[in-house]
Amino acid sequence: MRVTRMDHLVLTVANLDITTDFYQRVLGMKPQLFAGDRIALNFGDQKINLHTAGGEFEPKARVAAPGSADLCFIVNEPLAIVIDHLNALQVPIELGPVQRTGATGMLNSLYIRDPDGNLLELSEYRV
Repeated sequence: MRVTRMDHLVLTVANLDITTDFYQRVLGMKPQLFAGDRIALNFGDQKINLHTAGGEFEPKARVAAPGSADLCFIVNEPLAIVIDHLNALQVPIELGPVQRTGATGMLNSLYIRDPDGNLLELSEYRV
């Protein structure tokens, strides 16, 4: 057996509405209701399921807590355009652009934080 791709991951968040708004407005993800009242954020062929802190679904991570994730997303625009977008939305850039190593090659990356303090790396593959 071998893993071929990631389907989804789960973020534990303090506030579903604030988190959903941030990921939709800043990163262009599409909210989706599923299984009644659960919320996911769709992008590409992956999604992020959201759990409210203290109301997580079982089974869950041993220590499920807002602000405990460090995620890297590949963007569809050059980082210069991403920086302009973030500046227009007054989203602080914590670091970057800097060079990093991705799953399939070298990246140019910058770092921001979501409302819970999760570290989000926004990257483009170097050509």
